Order: sequence, then structure tokens, then C-alpha cells
Amino acid sequence: MVTLIVCVRRKKGLTHEEFSRHWREIHGPLVRATPEFMRHIRKYVQFHVTDRKSDAAPLYGPGSEWDGVAALTFDSEEAIEAAFNEPKYFEILVPDSEKFLDLENSMSLVTQAFPMVE
Repeated sequence: MVTLIVCVRRKKGLTHEEFSRHWREIHGPLVRATPEFMRHIRKYVQFHVTDRKSDAAPLYGPGSEWDGVAALTFDSEEAIEAAFNEPKYFEILVPDSEKFLDLENSMSLVTQAFPMVE
């Protein structure tokens, strides 16, 4: 299993609340409703930044600019490639992403998990 971690920034002109609402209430359900994309995914989790000034977990450096993180788990890197090459991904999900994400200033990493505590 591999997990695609995507650190996202909101599109200029959107408040964090507008961004978070669109991601959670529109984009997430749209992803779930796209079976051609979802058939490749084992798990999809959105992590929304809640408090940029928290004393419990302060944010440092360039990462403090992220508005959220998505974690998409796949069986393999080939499954990631297949998902992001689906025609419905380009037809449905990319146009919606462009409404609320700053895609040029977001980043993604393909990772392998090594649980330390469960």
C-alpha cells in the first residue's frame, strides 16, 4: 500500500472557511461519486487546518501556508497512475479542483506508511 499525501492551498480570493466548506461538502462527495476514479482508491481522508495559531501544535515555516492535507491510499503506485489518468478525473474532478484549490502552489508526495503507534 502507498499513500498519496497532497498538501493544499486555497485559491486566492477564498476565505479558509469557504475553501474548507467547498472541499468537504462539494469536492469530497464529488470524488466519492466518481466510480471510475474511486475504484483505484482504498481510502480518502481530508485533514482541514483548524487553528493556525494553536499553542498545542504551532505551524512553522512554509508549511504554515497549507490549508489542508489529503491522504489517498492505493494498492500501488500503478493504481495512483491509473486513477489520475482516468478520463472522468479530467472531466469532473479537475474542473472542480480549479474552483477552490491553488494547484500550482500545492504539493504531493507518494509515501509508504511505517506505523509507530496504533
